Amino acid sequence: MLNVVVLISGTGSNMRALLEAAADDTYPARVVAVGADRAASGLSHADDFGIPRFTVPFRDYGSREEWGIALADQLRQAQPDLVVLSGLMRLLPDAVVNEFAPRIINTHPAYLPEFPGAHGVRDAIAAGVTQTGASVIQVDGGIDTGPILAQERVAVLAGDTEDSLHARIKPVERRLLIDIVRRIAVGEIDLSSR
Repeated sequence: MLNVVVLISGTGSNMRALLEAAADDTYPARVVAVGADRAASGLSHADDFGIPRFTVPFRDYGSREEWGIALADQLRQAQPDLVVLSGLMRLLPDAVVNEFAPRIINTHPAYLPEFPGAHGVRDAIAAGVTQTGASVIQVDGGIDTGPILAQERVAVLAGDTEDSLHARIKPVERRLLIDIVRRIAVGEIDLSSR
């Protein structure tokens, strides 16, 4: 059984989908803790499933590095086999990446390397493209630069807004995330070889 910690910043809708998948006894991973960098509304999903949760508020620390030390301590306590960034809107400090990589993955609402960063959906709309997508990547020290584990295209429709496009990307992100975690758990994907 693969032990997973999920980190969020917002509503945690992708994390909720992973929690639902992991509630099935046949799914080979379980979420052992959920963490956030703020008082995220998505932490309530952890409560719904009886999963321990923690918050390491970024604003409580003098630097990203100090925040990273506190976050790494919380992660160590949970002893994850895999850390999933699911809407964590904060770049992990090098110390966290160095300690937990290559066992960190991230979902992103764009077809990487197109539109990296915090506003992938907005950037796709602004660029006027006809398609974007969703990606699951392995986290490295850059901004959405790690090895791509899975991705899928999503059409940008005439009249799409950031919200309407994101609403169509999210189900794809969820499906990809659940599948990638399963594939890591059963050994189909070896993160250490990437």
